[in-house]
Amino acid sequence: CGDLEIHIDANGRWFYQKSEIKRTRLIKLFANILKKEKDKYFLVTPVEKVGITVDDVPFIATEINLVTKGKIPLFKFTTNIGDSTYLEKYHQFDILFKKSTNEPQPYINVRSNLFAKIDRKSFYRLVDFCSEASHGGENWFGFYSNDVFFPLVKSNNLD
Repeated sequence: CGDLEIHIDANGRWFYQKSEIKRTRLIKLFANILKKEKDKYFLVTPVEKVGITVDDVPFIATEINLVTKGKIPLFKFTTNIGDSTYLEKYHQFDILFKKSTNEPQPYINVRSNLFAKIDRKSFYRLVDFCSEASHGGENWFGFYSNDVFFPLVKSNNLD
């Protein structure tokens, strides 16, 4: 059905025709019908499918909590729109580094190919739980969630 002038900026703010959408309930409604196919984002209803623009990822993980599943600790992330996800599998987490500044950009999968960027304060809280461990025959600085090790950086690259 074409494209709609909805834009999600790198800070997770939603805009319609360059005006910020401030109504949380409306953003949640749109977020519930948001899909990603290859590198394009769409709002999909039973009768329409319209493209929208997303600068980076559609959500920001703004809270992190360490919880337990049975006796196993795992991290729970909550997004700027109130969605929660648990970090249980290796492919749910990704960390990229900006080429210009080497600044980490961590991401968590929220649902079916939709990711949230982990905000700075939550990432620093996550780093507080990091330790060194062997991974793939090398020493890494990373963290465990659901008994899965998530490497952040090789130990020999730490300052």
